[in-house]
Amino acid sequence: MMPRLVLCLCLALCSLLRAGATPDLTRQACWGNAVCYSGYRQGQDPDKEIFPTRAQVLEDMRILERNWKLIRLYGSDQHAKDVLTVIRDNKLGLKVMLGMWLSGKPGKAADNEKQVKQGIQLAKDFPGIVVAVNVGNEVLVDWSDHKLSEDEVIAFVRRVKAGVTCAVTVADDFLYWVKPGNRLADLVDFITLHSYPIWGNQDIDEAMGTTVDKFEAVKRAHPGKTIVFGEVGWATYTVGKQHAPRAGSEAKQKRYYEEVNAWAQAKGVTCFIFEAFDEPWKGTGTEGHWGLFSVGRKAKPAVLALFPDLRPDGPTSPGYDAGGDGK
Repeated sequence: MMPRLVLCLCLALCSLLRAGATPDLTRQACWGNAVCYSGYRQGQDPDKEIFPTRAQVLEDMRILERNWKLIRLYGSDQHAKDVLTVIRDNKLGLKVMLGMWLSGKPGKAADNEKQVKQGIQLAKDFPGIVVAVNVGNEVLVDWSDHKLSEDEVIAFVRRVKAGVTCAVTVADDFLYWVKPGNRLADLVDFITLHSYPIWGNQDIDEAMGTTVDKFEAVKRAHPGKTIVFGEVGWATYTVGKQHAPRAGSEAKQKRYYEEVNAWAQAKGVTCFIFEAFDEPWKGTGTEGHWGLFSVGRKAKPAVLALFPDLRPDGPTSPGYDAGGDGK
């Protein structure tokens, strides 16, 4: 049971967030509901710079503000600018953790420079909406396909911290944050942790225990540091042998979503649920089915009770063949 004083503090701070106050994300025990957002629909693709229209973004923001008060964006690009502009111009009750998409792949130095410059500028242009900036996404863990060195990320973080007034963080996997000799934990204003039991070949009965264990391990490694989950979620369809058979399902997503939210509220931990909407550009396999809503903006079972007007006509994800692995 949460101590009464902590519970009251958490509820009071969440009330401030609901009222539109700009939260201090390095100090609050509870920031309110949070969700990851990329609005790419059929035929749209960030790599090809085919972005959602502002009308489409507004439709999405109208949906999200009904239940969430804090959203996470991944790049400092036209899509991010459109999201921030729509929130500001329509006076929506949403705050944003802005992202800077960085990559260590050959030839990406200029893109990294553009992301950092634009991210700093967006944070300055939307000070009442951007409440934190995330510098890089899964660029430090050893299995990353766009890995940067720790020195490179440290340099980017210092540069961003010198250019913005809001909190600055880095989002990465558990394996990086518990790595001995980690030098970023003391530099960032708070730690942004990812956890995906489904990628660890675990099924739903093990999922919540693993999620909590990873949080507690990072907490022990960095005592006194604010830790949030930047990504936690469950896919509604899975393909390949990195998952338990038929691991992805609408029912399992609903269970994990409910368990994560109950734990987060009890502990006063912010969890960004990954993710708001399915994204077709990521493919027809596992990566394309993490949304709480389908690409057609229909509610999956996890959130259907909150959005009965967005009820789908049928299942929002593919079914499995006899083999049960999505192939």
